[in-house]
This record gives sequence, C-alpha cells and structure tokens, in this order.
Amino acid sequence: MTNKNGSIYDVDQIPPVGKFIGLSLQHLFSMFGATVLVPLLVGLNPGVALFSSGVGTLLHLLITHGKIPAYMGSSFAFIIPMASLMKSFGYPAVAQGVLSVGVVYLIVALVVSAFGSKWIDKVFPPEVVGPIVIVIGLSLATSAATNATVNSATGKYEIKFFIVALVTLGVTIAANMFLKGFLGLIPVLVGIIVGYLFALAIGVVDLSGVAKANWFALPAFNSVFESKQIYWSAILSMAPLALVTISEHLGHIMVLNKITGRNFFVKPGLNKTLTGDGVASIAASLVGGPSVTSYGENIGVMQISKVYSVAVIGGAATFAIIFSFVGKLSALISSIPGPVIGGVGFMLYGVIASAGLQILIDNKVDYSLKRNLSIAAPILLIGIGNFHLDFGNGLDFSGVAIATFLGIILNLILPKQAASEKETVNK
Repeated sequence: MTNKNGSIYDVDQIPPVGKFIGLSLQHLFSMFGATVLVPLLVGLNPGVALFSSGVGTLLHLLITHGKIPAYMGSSFAFIIPMASLMKSFGYPAVAQGVLSVGVVYLIVALVVSAFGSKWIDKVFPPEVVGPIVIVIGLSLATSAATNATVNSATGKYEIKFFIVALVTLGVTIAANMFLKGFLGLIPVLVGIIVGYLFALAIGVVDLSGVAKANWFALPAFNSVFESKQIYWSAILSMAPLALVTISEHLGHIMVLNKITGRNFFVKPGLNKTLTGDGVASIAASLVGGPSVTSYGENIGVMQISKVYSVAVIGGAATFAIIFSFVGKLSALISSIPGPVIGGVGFMLYGVIASAGLQILIDNKVDYSLKRNLSIAAPILLIGIGNFHLDFGNGLDFSGVAIATFLGIILNLILPKQAASEKETVNK
C-alpha cells in the first residue's frame, strides 16, 4: 500500500525491524564508496570520515526536528584544496578549512532567519538550479566510468571491470523494474550484492584487507584544536566553496520537496536545513573528518525505492558510526570493488541529473528564450567539463564552482528579454 505522495514509507513512518535494517544498509552501502573515497584521495582516515558522516547526519536530523530524510557524506567539492592543504600543512589546516565551511553555512542560515528566503529564489531560480543539479550529477560521470573500467592498483583498463559494472547496473535496473515486495524496495542493495558476488567469482575482489583487519579498530581521531596557528590559506580556499555546496544543498532540498510532496523550505525551514549542514561540517572538523554535505546518492536511493523514512536515514547513520569501530565490517565494505561502485553510480548519478531535468520541466523553463539558453549553456559545459580556476597553493575553484557563480551572475544581470525578442514582439 502506497501513501498519497507515492511513497511506500513516508518521511514520518518507520518500517518493521527486518525491512528497517535492510533499507538502512542500502543507504549505508550507497554512500559508503563516495564517503570513504574522499578521505582516501585527500589523505584522511576513512574510518573517521565514516564516523563523522554518521554523527553529522544524526545532528542534521536533530536540528531539522526529524523532518528531512537527508544523509550527510564526505563532500567532493573540497577534494583539491583539502589534498593540497594536507600535503603542505597537515590536518590542522584541513580542519580549519572544514570549520570555515560550517561557519559560512551558519552565517547564511542567520541571514535567512533575519530576512527570509525569498531572496534565494531570485538568486537561485529554477533556470539556474536545474542546470546546476544536472551538472552535479553529470560531473560525477567520469568518476563512475573510471571506477567501472580502470583498475586503480595498476591504472590500466580492464575488460573484467567493464563486465562487472554492466552486470551491477543491469541487476540494479532489473531489480528496480521487476522485483516486488521487500526486494523491490532495495534495488540498489540488490545490485551491489549481486555485483559483489559476481566480482568475487571472477577474481576482482581483494579480501586481504578483511583478513588483516582487527574486529575492533578505533578510528584515528584528530581535532581542529591541534594547532594554535591560523591557516588563512585554508580558510580562503575552502570557505568560498561553501556557496557551491549551498547551491547543491538547495538543489537537493528541491528534489526532496518534489519526491516527498512537501515544502522543506517552509517546514522546518531553510535556516534549519542550512544550520544542520553547517553543524555537521563543524562536528567533522572536531574529529578529523572531511567537510560533509547532503548526498545525492541517498536521494537517488529514495527516488528508486520510494522509501522516504527519516528513521531509515537515522538507521544508516547509526550503522555508519558502528561500522567505523568494527574493523572487519569496515574492511569488508571497503573491499567492494570500483566496478561495482561504478555500475551503481551509473544509475544513481544519472538519477541526480534527471532530477535537474525534472526541476526544469516542473517549472516550465522555456528554452526558446535566449536568456534561459544563455544561462544554461555555460553552466552545463563549464561544470561538466570542469573548466576550473587554479591560483596555486591549494586555492582551486572547480568547474562546478565556476559554473555556479557564473549562473548566479548571469541570472542577476541579464534582462528578461533579449533585444531581438523585444523587437519581434513590437513588430
């Protein structure tokens, strides 16, 4: 039986225990690869990242009064500056950058509390947010394709990886389309399990890490307070990028509004959702994790499964915290090979991009108008092509960042109609 908004389990509903565990694990597996990949690329501890994502999610749920099913995972927007800062200065610099990101969120939340959120509609209208959400999804396409075809250990293309990715994708799609009952609610998890078993059968999975891992392993916690020195380069390189993840946040909230039939901008309010994100990043800086943001992967899971339960998201966060201390379990999940993650990514990242298209369709954005074309075209090409601005010393603005800023500026300065369109109307 479905609810009025088409959900199997709505935001405030809790599935039975058996289904609850499976649905929560599905969210855990969906975000795990990306959440631990960020610290691996940056040089941080994956266990800490897993812990901070779980704690950050629970804090977000607490601050938003359990109204929004959003999972907080490691943000890809800060990989380049964090990696540079880690190499040059070590974790204290990264921590200060992560802390500054959280502070920017809190400042914007205060502005929203004082002046409302209507100004955000002018800065981020559908003709800007839609293309940005599309870029967020499609900018991950290269990552999914690389995971699906390239052996990270050798850097070489492997046909076995390609096959595993296609099997994983095919099973995920088949499970989503043809399975009924509980299995029909967890197509992503089904795809990951079957893909993993197939990868194991053809020798793609490396279980050596599982054998070596201890059952109990305390994550290597660090803190922003480890150094009394202020790293201004960290703050200046990471704080501005918070505007990018804020736009991503807005896009995610818009998607959640659409699929759940609610308006989270009004209840619990955008100030609450921004505060939740900000506090989650600040908490991450206190334990040694990367900056966190709401995860499109988990929104994709919700769209596919039609399960919007906040309790399920909370369950995934709790599992993440537990798994961060269980070395064997964490190592087992870490052993999920790249092609399985890539195969699922083809579905999940595409769902994010499709959500951007849905925003444009629902708001009837007219691309016969030159203004809308002039905004969307550079956003899409600059963002997807990663036309980035690198000042050196860790100060690098990604293609998504440039596309976002450019979209905002174009929206604010371009007239409603092009001169040629006015001329046509007058005739």
